[in-house]
Amino acid sequence: MASRPFIPIIAGPTAVGKTETSLRVAEALNAEIISADSRQVYREFSIGTASPTKEDCARVNHHFVREINIGDSFSAGIFAAQVASRILDIQSRKKSILVSGGSTLYVYALTHGLADIPAVDPQIRETLNVRLQHEGAQVLFSELDQADPTFAATLDPSKSQRIVRGLEVFIGTGKPLSYFHTSSPLSGVPTRLFVLYRPREVLYERINARVDQMMRDGLVEEVRTILEGNPDLTDNAFRTIGYQELIPAIRGEYSEDRAIELIKRNSRRYAKRQLTWYKRYDEAIWINVDESNSYDEILSGIGDENL
Repeated sequence: MASRPFIPIIAGPTAVGKTETSLRVAEALNAEIISADSRQVYREFSIGTASPTKEDCARVNHHFVREINIGDSFSAGIFAAQVASRILDIQSRKKSILVSGGSTLYVYALTHGLADIPAVDPQIRETLNVRLQHEGAQVLFSELDQADPTFAATLDPSKSQRIVRGLEVFIGTGKPLSYFHTSSPLSGVPTRLFVLYRPREVLYERINARVDQMMRDGLVEEVRTILEGNPDLTDNAFRTIGYQELIPAIRGEYSEDRAIELIKRNSRRYAKRQLTWYKRYDEAIWINVDESNSYDEILSGIGDENL
């Protein structure tokens, strides 16, 4: 690494305040930001994913933000494969690196690496999809929880395609998907994880307020525009909180108010799962944003010798 013995990662639940903290820290470190967010990578998504604005990107160069289109193949594994070359590129320009994001598997790809997964017989997925249709996601989720509790802990029963993926890998290879996520660490990339958090009631209030602001900023219009250009809703990108709830409302299946309620509820549930996931990192530095200056604490945790 060019100037630091590790790469700082700023993580935490949705709406906790990662973006502004990351911008300030990156400016102090003369760093570029690698986004570890599975949805901000799409060009079409902006308001609903709270992506860094053009002004934010002008302040600090960002990677994996608005780089691909809906329909393009992307995953935590692809992110893991591409991020090493980005790190080398940033270092070659004598810049530091800061990672920011809340997608748990993307952060995991940096801290532990993701291995190549053997090809699985397509018939297994077809069989599981038939079962999904007839038996429901909850039944398959229960089976996944037995076969691969580590991977299941990152999901909820509504993440049907990820449930199918976990089961097809287990059935096809005899090993849980989480095994492949840990069997080949991304070498040469030491990290230090900072997890921002707030008291639950404060975080939930921020989530609700952010959803209201997204609606005022034009989230419904953004979703309408995406639907016009992407009539095929089978792509995994549409299983994104803020979009998956509004699509039925736009189609008249329920009211916009109901969609807003669902976005808030699902965002709160997602935040809870994110916090649960990060508790597995014994080495993580937890920072209560309500009780301290997260910017100062992170810089202190990085160490004066690295500034």
